[in-house]
Amino acid sequence: MRGRRPDLDTIRAALKPHGLFLRGTVDLSGDETAPDLADGRPAAGVVLVGNIGSSIWPAFSRWRAEQADRGGPDPLDAWSKEVIQAVAAAAGATAWFPSDPPWQPFQRWAMRAEGLKASPLGILIHPVYGLWHGYRGALGFSTPIADAPLHTAPHPCAHCPDKPCLAACPAGAVRLDMFDVPACRAHLRMPAGQGGCMVAGCLSRAACPVGAAYRYDEAQLRFHMAALSL
Repeated sequence: MRGRRPDLDTIRAALKPHGLFLRGTVDLSGDETAPDLADGRPAAGVVLVGNIGSSIWPAFSRWRAEQADRGGPDPLDAWSKEVIQAVAAAAGATAWFPSDPPWQPFQRWAMRAEGLKASPLGILIHPVYGLWHGYRGALGFSTPIADAPLHTAPHPCAHCPDKPCLAACPAGAVRLDMFDVPACRAHLRMPAGQGGCMVAGCLSRAACPVGAAYRYDEAQLRFHMAALSL
């Protein structure tokens, strides 16, 4: 037996004080790969939750300052789970997170929900927000979200003749055919990387002209770089 369709406006309102947004929805009705909800039923609809630019940074920073342990070893994950699990409970949903097994196909869901494609950095690029957005969790429901059309937009990288992200990478790790993770990490361990990308954020990411107005604040850039396990 399926439940009621989720009230998307109520979910948006619950997320707003935390700087989180309803990033898109996916109808999984009839999808044999749909994950199970907490009650064992297969999910029929998914609501993606995430940030746009530095939208989450004020709320997250306030929360972290109030924690005796500064939020523990993975403070952003801890904050995301605390906020999104509460929203899920109020909405009668099951919450999933990119950091938790069993791993859910967040990138595939995002591609379906917003029509996004990967950039040379491997990050999904949004036609408005560029590389400055993220998915912090998802809400699973037993009912499909039928009024959510598949959003499509031209792939920004396909219409970017100069590809400044390629030339900006000091490690030569960003290529059209792949993102060389070992080369990137090796560079970040060196003095040039420690004084460059580790301080200012990924130089290749910053070189992308799409969504420049949504670039993360300096404090958020440093936080994400420091969180890398090198």
